[in-house]
Amino acid sequence: MSTITVTQPAQAEILDFVRDRFPQVEIDAAQDIFELGFVNSLFAMELVMFVEKTFFVTIPNDELRIDNFRSADAMAELVGRLTPSAVDEG
Repeated sequence: MSTITVTQPAQAEILDFVRDRFPQVEIDAAQDIFELGFVNSLFAMELVMFVEKTFFVTIPNDELRIDNFRSADAMAELVGRLTPSAVDEG
């Protein structure tokens, strides 16, 4: 369950990043940001770069799937999977 300790802070940081881009909309962690219609290809790349730089992970090509970026929850889970220390510490 150590992934939870990593993903909760990750979720908050990711959600803050998304909310900063779209302050006119109330977005929660489970909301599909693609469904909201705000995500274009440029913002999708910004999300990938933000996750990699903020959490010091490299997202492999096979993880560059839309489902991993639909919500703050999904991105936090991705970070949890890609962070070896989260698994090793548990």
